[in-house]
Order: sequence, then C-alpha cells, then structure tokens
Amino acid sequence: MKHRYDFAFLFDVQDGNPNGDPDAGNLPRVDPETGHGIVTDVCLKRKIRNFVQLTQAEREGRHIYVREKAVLNQQHQLAYTAKGLDPKKAKAPDVETVRAWMCQNFYDIRAFGAVMSTEVNCGQVRGPIQLTFSRSISPVVSLEHAVTRCAVTTEREAEKQDGDNRTMGRKFTVPYGLYLAHGFINPFLAAQTGFSAEGDDSDLALFKAALGQMFEHDRSASRGLMAARRCIAFKHATPLGSAPASKLFDLVKVVKKAGVEVPRAFADYDVNIDPAALPAGVTVEEWV
Repeated sequence: MKHRYDFAFLFDVQDGNPNGDPDAGNLPRVDPETGHGIVTDVCLKRKIRNFVQLTQAEREGRHIYVREKAVLNQQHQLAYTAKGLDPKKAKAPDVETVRAWMCQNFYDIRAFGAVMSTEVNCGQVRGPIQLTFSRSISPVVSLEHAVTRCAVTTEREAEKQDGDNRTMGRKFTVPYGLYLAHGFINPFLAAQTGFSAEGDDSDLALFKAALGQMFEHDRSASRGLMAARRCIAFKHATPLGSAPASKLFDLVKVVKKAGVEVPRAFADYDVNIDPAALPAGVTVEEWV
C-alpha cells in the first residue's frame, strides 16, 4: 500500500435507532451535553464484517474472525493446527507464525486488527483501518413509542389477561439524524497485516464496497431507514502523508440549508469541499 488515506463518512437514519445503548434500556446514544447523536465505531465495524461475511463467505482469505457465536480460542486453534504447532508449547517464533496465518485468512484482522493473546495465544495485531465514533451534525431527539403485541408468551400470562392476549412494549427512534464518522488507513500497518490496496479485488476495494452497501443488507424495523450518503476520502501522495488529518477534515463543510430549522432529510443539508484549499500532495476521492 503506497498511500495514506483519511476519510469522512456521512450516513443517516430516519425513524430508527442507529445504535442503541444497552446500559440505557437500548435508547439511542446521545451526548447529554449537546444532544448530538452518537454511533460507536464498533457498530459500523459490525456492519462491515457482516457485509464481508455475506458476500465473501466462500472466498479464501476473507473469513471473519469476530462473528456471531464464534469461539475465539477455536479460531486461534485453526492457525496452530494448520501450522502443525502445539499452543501449549508455543514460543515467540511460533506465535509470530500463527499470527501471520490469522492475518492471511481473516479479513477483519487484516483490516481492523485483533487482540488474540488469550489461552490459545496468537498474539496481537494492530489494524490499518481505524474509525472514530460518529456524531450527528445536528442535535437529535429520542422518541419513545408504545407498541402492542396481540399474543403472550406463556399460558400463565394468558390466564392473567382473561382472554385479551395483548402485551405492551416500548420502541425508541430518532426522527432523523445525519451522522459523520472519520476514518484513517495507515499504509505501514497495512504492510504488516497484508491488507491489499491495488486492483478491483483488493481488500481496500472490498472495504469501499462495504461502506456503500452495508446498510442495504442490514435492514430491520428497529433501525428504520439507514443509508450511506457520502464518503469523502483524502489520498496522500506518500505513506507518511502530506497534511494533518484534522486540517483535511476541516475542509469538509456540512451545514443546514437556509431556512431549515429542523432537518428531516439529507436534502436539508449542503455538503461541500473546496478543492482549491487542498494541500499539495493530497487528492480527493469519492468512495460513496
């Protein structure tokens, strides 16, 4: 990988809960001081992993390490078995060998890294792709809805209802929110994990596809209508980079259109970047 990338990713939600907080009754995550909505990096990575697993399940080298119902020590054992090593007798060179095998076979380890120094030790990997928490451009309001179900779970509940088998529940949504996440791709770490960037079938190409399509294959009533809107990527001419990421992100302006008091659609915002303000050695790519 020859270039460093910094990117700004915009996505939105309408009448849904983009990332519930299990410590707060699954309420949408909100900054209590400003009212801006929050979506964690883990949430986005989960959707990227799901997209890769859905579309690349049969491809060698594109398995997913952190997946539903996976037992991580069993994943580690695959590497030791493949290399004919015993994890109970593993020394430092052996751990390096199985670590390389894990990078070669699991896409999310190559991309995001992993801590694999558990009972079956495969070491640690620092991934080249890092994402920040997403924050909504404008404050959001969390709505609570009462919902009913015309059925009960047990016969005891049915007896208590006296024939009216209805149960009540709660559902939380954000009417609308446009969220901005920032991401970084480090070419030096990409070289260590084997994350490829050249060609239409590269790891980077798959990551771009996942950013654009991950919401399309992750639909649920609770998440409402979510969509990837834009991904503005800054490509540096060198691995070290030609400008600080913070200065590049400042060039991305996302503002409400004149006359819009309460945004309820992506069309209520203007998204602009001034190409003339780009530092030397930096070009802009549109990934979404």
